[in-house]
Amino acid sequence: MSKTVAKEYTADKIRTLALIGHGGSGKTTMTESLLFLSGATTRMGRVEDGSTLSDYHPDEIERKISINTSLLFTEWQGTKINILDTPGYSDFIGEVIGALRVADLALVLLKAVEGVEVGTEIVWEHAKKYNVPAVFVVNRLDNENAAFDRVVETAKDRFGHDVVVAQFPVNEGLPFDSVIDVIRMKLLTFQRDSSGKFTESEIPSDLVQKATQLHEEFIEKIAETDEELMNKFFESGTLEGADLESGLKRALVGRKIFPIFCASSALGIGINPLLQFIAQYCPSPIDRGSVKAINPVDKKEITVDLTTTKEPSFFVFKTVSEEHVGEFSFFRVYSGEIVPGLDLINQSNNKPERIGQLYVMRGKERIEVPKLYAGDIGAVVKLKDTHINNTLSSASFPVLYPPIEFPEPVIRMAIKPKSKGDEDKIANGLHSLHEEDPTFIVTVDGKLSQTIIAGQGELHLLIVTKRLKQKFGVEVELTEPKIPYKEAMRAVVPDAEYKHKKQTGGRGQYGHVHLKLEPLPRGKGFEFVDAVVGGVVPGRFIPAVEKGVQEAMQRGVLAGYEVVDVRVTIFDGTYHTVDSDEHSFKIAGSMAFKKGFLEGKPVLLEPINEVEVVVPEEYMGDVMGDLSSRRGKILGMESEGHFQKIKALVPMSELHKYSTVLRSMTQGRGIYRTNFSHYDEMPKEIADKVIESSEKSKEEEA
Repeated sequence: MSKTVAKEYTADKIRTLALIGHGGSGKTTMTESLLFLSGATTRMGRVEDGSTLSDYHPDEIERKISINTSLLFTEWQGTKINILDTPGYSDFIGEVIGALRVADLALVLLKAVEGVEVGTEIVWEHAKKYNVPAVFVVNRLDNENAAFDRVVETAKDRFGHDVVVAQFPVNEGLPFDSVIDVIRMKLLTFQRDSSGKFTESEIPSDLVQKATQLHEEFIEKIAETDEELMNKFFESGTLEGADLESGLKRALVGRKIFPIFCASSALGIGINPLLQFIAQYCPSPIDRGSVKAINPVDKKEITVDLTTTKEPSFFVFKTVSEEHVGEFSFFRVYSGEIVPGLDLINQSNNKPERIGQLYVMRGKERIEVPKLYAGDIGAVVKLKDTHINNTLSSASFPVLYPPIEFPEPVIRMAIKPKSKGDEDKIANGLHSLHEEDPTFIVTVDGKLSQTIIAGQGELHLLIVTKRLKQKFGVEVELTEPKIPYKEAMRAVVPDAEYKHKKQTGGRGQYGHVHLKLEPLPRGKGFEFVDAVVGGVVPGRFIPAVEKGVQEAMQRGVLAGYEVVDVRVTIFDGTYHTVDSDEHSFKIAGSMAFKKGFLEGKPVLLEPINEVEVVVPEEYMGDVMGDLSSRRGKILGMESEGHFQKIKALVPMSELHKYSTVLRSMTQGRGIYRTNFSHYDEMPKEIADKVIESSEKSKEEEA
């Protein structure tokens, strides 16, 4: 740990930005460049070499992709810039959502060749949901096929005409080294040695007209956001000085303007002007204004203003468990000041917490800080009962900040231990990994005797199981989850009779029942009716009959799956004054039910999921054809932005690893959501295979 003690910054001197974008758009290299050119580091790390500050986890170095959001910071002209470097791969979208929840600016990176991609659209929607101001950077303009104008047009098409050019390249492609700054109307020529050094000169005559037109468009877009500015713009034809600065700041905060900048982060081109723009124009926590929260005592909404609320409070947006250190909580301060030794209440679970040493982070490097002001981001170690989405505040200021809403899982897998006796270790490890990553879900299905893990994609689950081995020393196998089929009947069975009679010297066993079995409408469950008249079966034995029936239903009759939606009526039977007991009537009830169920035209039911697939139009035919081949029933289609949304009902058994298939079919541009809808009768030929498979399993176990 570094012995350096970090400076303190008040809210007006803080900028917190989340770097977001499709995988491979250069977010981590951009982070390295921002840190290096602002003097926070003495060298620029490279993703290819595994030497970057933000991708420090072994999995990230091995795969050369970001898996976790990294928290880093630097300073530019007295302003602290917090950087949240997020993953681009959709398996780790939860990390992006958490970062956007606490950021004051989204820096959206676009590749100079590919432009807007599916990952861009996904993260854009989350930035919009949290109302986070955004700035675009067209990165990698030194690539051979860079096409800045085409990327701008696509961005305007996808994100609206509030996207405006703040810079454009003079010589995009392999020789790229110059941009025109449209705001200041200057030519910036950069050295290509990653030093970030550049010279400023007048715009060449052949580019003056284009620059002037874009400058006017930029100024006019700012003027449109404010009536007073619009009047000044009409009077003088432009905006300058304080009017330009305040107008641009307000337009950014209100998400009424999204400027586009140029860069090659690997060569250090465009980075210094970007840092200048962030420090000068981008919103501080004060500019973002007050936040809405809930008073946990009376459940009423309250407004928290970080400039006037003196009581301390913060929100935990990420937790990381590190060997030899314990659990790190990453948080944003929303009011007051946070100092070591502070006693707070975790308002999410009403547990007291004492704040230990505070840190600011630069990747894995922890730097002590004596105090964190409202609006800043930091980390604290070894809080006892605090996790993601928890709010901590002083006892006299009860407050709950809105939680991060994480997406539903898109893939399920069953796990089984590779070694016997590891079950408890695995359960503890999985619980701990869920606390770090709420998009990873663990459920134990007692009826099917399996543990199910669910997440955002195959890679997500592979990484989780690898961490289980690294951190907790246990290995698991991933298998296809069993499907929770059900059994039901279609016909009434008026009389299912069974007599249980056993005589083995001494007292015997005797129980005799007549049951009527009737199918119930789907979802109605189980009903048991006592219609015995005249005490032919004594009342004390009736609950045993019901218990026998329920046990038979739980174990299943056809293929070992739970029986549902049936009414069972006991209407007759006989008993023996000496040999009858609860056990005998329980067996009689169970066997009568099994016999009757097989006479009642039994069927297997399968779970049906409602599926929503969002894809670009060109893939719609392929996706619909694939859904139909999975026995899917298409319910309809509608537009969602620039995509088509297909709604369908698909059997759960046909959706195993569907997220992987969809990605491959749509070149990574399709996403889907799924939820359980209902149970439906299974086609006979498929049901027969399930029954056959179940019988084989029983034989193998025997």
